[in-house]
Amino acid sequence: MTSLDRAIRLPHATAMVVGTIIGASIFVQPSEITGRVPTVGGIFAVWIVCGVLTLFGALVAAELASCFPESGGVYAFLREAFGPWLGFLWGWAMFWTMHSGIIAAISTVFARYVGYFVSLGEWEMKGVAMIAVLLLSAVNYRGVRHGSVLQTAFTAGKLLAIVAIIALGLAFGGEAHAIAGAAPVAPLVEVGSGSAPWDLGDFALALVAGLFAFGGWHMVTYNAEETHDPRRTVPRALLVGTLVVTGCYVALNAVYLYVLPLEVVASSERVAADAADAVFGQGGGALMSGLVVFSTFGAVSGIILAGPRVYFAMARDGLLFPWVGKVHPRFHTPHRAIALQAGWTCVLIATGSYRALFTRVIYTEWIFFGLMALGLILLRRRPDVRRDYSVWGYPLVPLLFAASAFAIVANQVVAQPKDSILGLGLVLAGLPVYLLWARRGALRPTANPVTPP
Repeated sequence: MTSLDRAIRLPHATAMVVGTIIGASIFVQPSEITGRVPTVGGIFAVWIVCGVLTLFGALVAAELASCFPESGGVYAFLREAFGPWLGFLWGWAMFWTMHSGIIAAISTVFARYVGYFVSLGEWEMKGVAMIAVLLLSAVNYRGVRHGSVLQTAFTAGKLLAIVAIIALGLAFGGEAHAIAGAAPVAPLVEVGSGSAPWDLGDFALALVAGLFAFGGWHMVTYNAEETHDPRRTVPRALLVGTLVVTGCYVALNAVYLYVLPLEVVASSERVAADAADAVFGQGGGALMSGLVVFSTFGAVSGIILAGPRVYFAMARDGLLFPWVGKVHPRFHTPHRAIALQAGWTCVLIATGSYRALFTRVIYTEWIFFGLMALGLILLRRRPDVRRDYSVWGYPLVPLLFAASAFAIVANQVVAQPKDSILGLGLVLAGLPVYLLWARRGALRPTANPVTPP
């Protein structure tokens, strides 16, 4: 029987963490956060708290990855902790909306920024997005080594560009800020100053926006069966990658605030490009658009690499058609799962339906993240589970992460009840499908089965 290749080493795994997180959000999302929490201290508090929460989630995933170093990552963790029904719901939501939707969304951003250099109509833009998806899927189809090397190269280039922006922004941004006629930033450092009041509700909404920019940290766990010494490599990649991204995000926001007036940061729809224009003149926008093209292409590469491993694992467990779990005899990749993901993503891009589906469902992944953290606590009670890494601060860290995850969900439901309930309904629609699959009697038994609600 053909097996997957173990071609991913620590540099590739770390690049996957960094590359999938840093897409386009950090170049536009700061405006949404600044609009909610319009003080310098508040802004940095949001980004630091988001980084800490992401780190907590990464630590939880790191221990679970050391316990279950197999394809599927979060799917496998939920399956082992709560039973196959919950793992199925995660995979169901991933394929139809969450994972395929984020590929479609970032590919569309990629195409939109390509349109900065070449005039594109609506269907031409969709065509460019689909070509990117098909091209990167083809690279990953031909071998995990090709996909991981490509991901590493794009991540390295992306980090070099970000470091250059930070260095040049800090070197020349003060003059640009003065030319813009901005008021000094220093008086705004006090959090909650009377000039720009905000409350905990604003802070919570800002956290949601910030955490969206940190999305994708968990995807490296999907490829554990293709990773050298996964019990050690995956935890290290999660820790190092999360810290690198947090450092980049805090530094980039420092540059934005150093270069631009606070009110410009809050109102801009393309804050990174505006900052580049302020420092480099009108050519700065083109420079930043090129970086977004580069960054989003690299992010899509990593996300395409990760997702099919979940569908592959589900098929192997009897939760999808057996043909989805086949491994290519020459390339040693889950080729049919890759093709299936590419096809559905192109449908979402062509119809534009990913926008409504993705925005309504993406918050639901935090329900699964919270359950994953609680699952860690349940699995600690099982004497048969081996672990090579133990989460720091147990049980406080997983409990804090779970509480934060459920608070994010509750905040979303209160803020947008109609869309939230609809999105949750789309996820729960997978439950009767699971029950139909279970009746087929093809499920692989788990060590800790739990009856679905």
